[in-house]
Amino acid sequence: MSRGKASIALAVIAASSVLAAGYAVAFESLFESERDNGRNSGRERGGSVQSCSLAGVNPALHPEIFGSRAVAKSYGFVQSRDGAWHVQSKCLRGRSIPN
Repeated sequence: MSRGKASIALAVIAASSVLAAGYAVAFESLFESERDNGRNSGRERGGSVQSCSLAGVNPALHPEIFGSRAVAKSYGFVQSRDGAWHVQSKCLRGRSIPN
């Protein structure tokens, strides 16, 4: 095999190795979040819950807060009879004022 063909073959093998490694990392992180079952306090979910704001929050993804009415209330949230979460009236960002 000529020197040029050997260089091309080596470049193809190197590129394939890089692509395979990237695929393996992406595949592993996909299943890592599956195994986690939401117990990572927001690292994998890409978000956090701020007091007095439900903007962009899915309560199902934050069981550490919405799994307990007392904890949710400390963030300024109340649950209605139909199960929907709402921000307490008189809630100030950073602290909750009881009704």
